[in-house]
Amino acid sequence: MKTLMIAAALAATVTAAPTFAAELGAAEVQAKLRAAGYTQVHELERDDGMWEAEVTRADGSRDDVLIDPAKGEIFDSANGRAVLDAGRILDLAAKAGYTRITEVDRDGATWSLDAYNKNNQRVDVRMSGYDGRVLSSRRDGWWD
Repeated sequence: MKTLMIAAALAATVTAAPTFAAELGAAEVQAKLRAAGYTQVHELERDDGMWEAEVTRADGSRDDVLIDPAKGEIFDSANGRAVLDAGRILDLAAKAGYTRITEVDRDGATWSLDAYNKNNQRVDVRMSGYDGRVLSSRRDGWWD
């Protein structure tokens, strides 16, 4: 009887494991960029936890944009949306539990930070320049 109960508990645990949304692949990112009005995608690569694309806009200008691999949101500093300043990003990072922030760099419509997380691990953090939410936080040196 004990064996049956343990087996049932293990089966429930395995079937109750959380599922994670698959990240967008290169073809899906290219399709999102074209749907957003970019006329050409010249280069596309994973960098610092995000997709980075060199694109040509409808007006002919060429620039780099970042794409959130989980949600497909495009971060383009030329899209007219306001980008938060460094002071506001630092405030939001502190509220999210990051400490000892040693470097803050704006990368288009995102911010990159070197900081320590709640577990006192050194991490590379990528934050949205639009609303300050954390897009990615990975232990330093663990970027893909």
